[in-house]
Amino acid sequence: MLIIGIILFGMLVGAAAQLILGKGSRGIDWTMAIVAGLVGSFVGGLLVSLLAGDGLELRPSGIIGSIVGAILVTLVWRAAASRSKR
Repeated sequence: MLIIGIILFGMLVGAAAQLILGKGSRGIDWTMAIVAGLVGSFVGGLLVSLLAGDGLELRPSGIIGSIVGAILVTLVWRAAASRSKR
């Protein structure tokens, strides 16, 4: 059950990152949302939570870090996709 919750949280964070950056005309890419959310949550959320002194508990600082991490992963993903199309 925990793994399903983690995947759903990652998907929501990734979708939020795409909405913040602008989804374009295609809508939300759910594959990118899941990957960006999971990777962004792990890297961004973990780093911000540890730097804020919250430890490994679910806190607002970790959620904000997760969204920021997902935004960065989405930007890198989009940049790599645009270069491969050229």
